[in-house]
Amino acid sequence: MDLAESKIVERAIYQPGASSIEGMPTRLHFFHAHPPIMLRAHWHAQIEVNYVMRGSVHYRMAGHDLRLGAGQLCLFWGGQPHRMDESSDDSIYAGAHLPLVHFFRMRLPPAISAMLMGGATMLTSHTDCADDRNFPRWRNWANSGDEVKAQHAVEELLLRVERIFMEPYTVVSSGKECKAESASASHSLGVVRMCDFIAANFLEEIDAVDISAAAGLHPKYAMNLFRKSTGMTLIKYVSLLRLSRAQALLMNGKDSILQVAMDSGFGSVSAFNKAFRQIAGVPPSDFRRDVRTAAR
Repeated sequence: MDLAESKIVERAIYQPGASSIEGMPTRLHFFHAHPPIMLRAHWHAQIEVNYVMRGSVHYRMAGHDLRLGAGQLCLFWGGQPHRMDESSDDSIYAGAHLPLVHFFRMRLPPAISAMLMGGATMLTSHTDCADDRNFPRWRNWANSGDEVKAQHAVEELLLRVERIFMEPYTVVSSGKECKAESASASHSLGVVRMCDFIAANFLEEIDAVDISAAAGLHPKYAMNLFRKSTGMTLIKYVSLLRLSRAQALLMNGKDSILQVAMDSGFGSVSAFNKAFRQIAGVPPSDFRRDVRTAAR
């Protein structure tokens, strides 16, 4: 994440770029830093894990607000527009952004994916000094260049997320949860395979037939399985990955709207404009203008 690690900056502003979570939506990102506030809502196609080690932060989600204090850990779906609009001067947080290919490797209670994809936040205060040590270590190991340490960091993080649901936790929600259903272990493997293929090819011209073939599934079965597991269609997920990248290019790049559309995997400007307006509420040109105005 493009943050100065563990360094307090007066009224720091988050500035996404091509190498950030928005620009690389299929990558697993670890972070440990002072969280800067956001000028406007953003989105990314990963499950976000946030552990507040010190201070406090405040989020505005699509359907609810959330304040986190030291010692609290939360989990939410980053595909919903969200914004951190408050961050205390002494705040430090750590965590990760989990692509769905990692998320569906975990053994979670049946209703969790449905609630997360529906916009709910899972919150727990059952943390301890081990989390204060582990989250920074996982981030360091993931960026160490040592593949064995990096893999251990991922595996340990996934186990820690699973443990959230073995202890008391709170669901914070607007009450508008999707009707996604849980999948069995074998079904989840199919979803992982689809997510893996999409992650490697979302900037190319792919459709449900290509995705299902890569997972060794019948197209109709694959589409139903993905919707039941995630609450969204295969094509919507592909579009979300593309929109995440487009958002980063618009905020920091100078390319034309047409070039951003092409570089993000959209076949036409009209398709890009329609998809972007659906998630951001404004066309890409207005989004870029508003971001630059706010930054000034």
